[in-house]
Amino acid sequence: MDAVTGIQYELTAETKAGPARVVVTEVAAGLRVYTVNGQDVTEPYPETAQRPKGCGAILVPWPNRVRDGRWQYQGETLQLALTEPAKGNAIHGLLRYAPYRETAHTTSSITLAATVFPQLGYPFHLDSSVTYDLSDDGLQVTHHMRNVGATDAPVAIGAHPYLRVGDVPSGDLTLTAAAATHVDVDDRSNPVGETPVEGTGYDLRGGRRVGELDLDDGFADVTMRDGRVEHSVAADDGRRVTLWGDENMRFVQVFTPHSFPGIDGETKQAVAIEPMTAPADALNSGIGIRWLAPGETWTVRWGIRADGF
Repeated sequence: MDAVTGIQYELTAETKAGPARVVVTEVAAGLRVYTVNGQDVTEPYPETAQRPKGCGAILVPWPNRVRDGRWQYQGETLQLALTEPAKGNAIHGLLRYAPYRETAHTTSSITLAATVFPQLGYPFHLDSSVTYDLSDDGLQVTHHMRNVGATDAPVAIGAHPYLRVGDVPSGDLTLTAAAATHVDVDDRSNPVGETPVEGTGYDLRGGRRVGELDLDDGFADVTMRDGRVEHSVAADDGRRVTLWGDENMRFVQVFTPHSFPGIDGETKQAVAIEPMTAPADALNSGIGIRWLAPGETWTVRWGIRADGF
């Protein structure tokens, strides 16, 4: 059977942790496989399967949700397609099911590009590119967003990787997220306020067992050190997978579904740590939105590092 996520781009490189392999998909420029020393660093899925629960997808020109798919622009109400019909929201941008085109490719890196054309609810014109680069320090992902339209355009960026530590069940991992504020939501997962995590079950700064968690929650006030934020999952044997983001990645979504389809066909718990430049419903709140002037390019970076493998 043909790959339902399009062309599969394979990357290989020697890293500090050992030989690494990555597979990136044509559809959504998504991360389908990442292994180090033959051990999974992210949740894989078969090339003959649909991407499960957003696994590995790139999310532009906004991550997360837009309430009712509606937002205000210059006094006008714009209506996006409702791509999360069960909750009545628009979710995860406009390129989640779009094919990207290859613009550069080496043994250890791939650059894929796609265009956001003016459309229902988003009358802006953007060129987007994503570069996956395997190097000594692991996997780095670089986004370039360029406004090729005639008016300022609102943009936010996110990604949807699920982290894994080899064959350790996700429930046995310790999850650490460097965020001091929880984004409170209603029953449709739209923001209604914020609460400090101190003294609550949402405080992940010191580490929590994934098996204790049932989250699809956003967090803000991330802790930056030397221009980076880091979140991680770790096994008891010392192996750790760290997701880092640059100074733009000031928000994170943590998702711990118990119904993730494993590559063997069995349902299990998984853990996604989703770096975001803006929280849910940012087109309405304006929080984290970058307004790109005509001709302006915005560069954002994040990556995944494996240690102890």
